[in-house]
Amino acid sequence: MADQPFALIVAGPTCSGKSALALDLAGRLDGTVINADAMQCYRELRVITARPTPEEEARVPHRLYGVRPAAEPGHAAWWRGAALAEMEAARAQGRLPILCGGTGLYFWSLVHGIAEIPPVPEAARTEARLRLAEHGPEALHAALAAVDPATAARLHPSDSQRLARAWEVWRGTGQGLAAWQARPGEKAPWRFAVLLLDPPRTDLRAAIAQRFGAMLAAGALAEVQALAALGLDPALPAMRAHGVPELLAHLRGEIPLEEAARRAELVTGQYTKRQATWFRHRALVDPACLHTIHARVASLAQFSERESEQIMSFIRRAG
Repeated sequence: MADQPFALIVAGPTCSGKSALALDLAGRLDGTVINADAMQCYRELRVITARPTPEEEARVPHRLYGVRPAAEPGHAAWWRGAALAEMEAARAQGRLPILCGGTGLYFWSLVHGIAEIPPVPEAARTEARLRLAEHGPEALHAALAAVDPATAARLHPSDSQRLARAWEVWRGTGQGLAAWQARPGEKAPWRFAVLLLDPPRTDLRAAIAQRFGAMLAAGALAEVQALAALGLDPALPAMRAHGVPELLAHLRGEIPLEEAARRAELVTGQYTKRQATWFRHRALVDPACLHTIHARVASLAQFSERESEQIMSFIRRAG
């Protein structure tokens, strides 16, 4: 493995400071920041997903941000292939690939591989969408539990997009999504080290509230209004990005803006809790290649000289 190329992963829950840390490290280490956040891949969602600003993107190379139209759902297999290509491109330029994000499944697929699911017939995809539209996500969840209980147990009854995907895979291939995902995939021919951000919950809650206010000030409402004008399927992942359903409800006149913000902050906080739990209980890499930072990060400058050197020494040893 020593002859394999090295890449750094900066992971953690939403609002933990991953992007700021990755930007700082990329500047110090001649790195290229590669997006590993499922929602930041979408072209139409710059503000509401807190993508790096154009000024930040100009400081160091950023890849896979805003590269996919909201009408085309992203998925782990697509992202893995794109990320590996960007990692190779960075290496060819003599730069360190720094993968930054909070989508655990994307990281897992990259490091440990992912089984390739055969193409699903259009008839199975259509049936899944019709079931969802006619009966709702809870009924689809119950139906899925009867035929693919392992997948159903991992999905929330309101997660309509993933429920539809699971149903179409079962109908189209005769096997459940969990069975396909349990098959061993091909591991990436890279060595990885992980900087995991795991700040206190109270710090995250305060940061989420502050950031959503900043998003509104930066034009999130207009961005969501433009997204709504596209007339996309509400079950698409981009239409369910945190803050989008809540601001859409406000734009429809159903709730005041203050209530939309409160709900968006609540669901984001709940999601960060699930993210933190996932990262704590999934071994992406060997423990020797993992360094956890129990703080929300604005930049390396916030740390003492000793703490900063510990982080940099960890990266040097791993690389």
